[in-house]
Amino acid sequence: MTDKPKMKDDPDWQGHNSRAYAVTADELRSFIERVERLNQEKADIADQTKEVFAEAKSRGYDTKAIRKLIAERRRDKDDLAEEQAVLDLYREALGM
Repeated sequence: MTDKPKMKDDPDWQGHNSRAYAVTADELRSFIERVERLNQEKADIADQTKEVFAEAKSRGYDTKAIRKLIAERRRDKDDLAEEQAVLDLYREALGM
């Protein structure tokens, strides 16, 4: 086995490497903090949504039906119409 010669220390390279690490750590910290802020905003919005549903329920609305309507409004109208047509056909076949 032959021993490889050791490389000489290069202070310029070491300095550049440590600066690059510091910048990368700052950038990484920034990404993490942004995601944490967004997660907090998402939790706040979820709390607000719960409050709206609680208010609707206290006024006598069926929140399950409201959730279904919201889900339907998000969907493509053609896909929804096709699904509804199939459901109507199946209901008719079952005498419902």
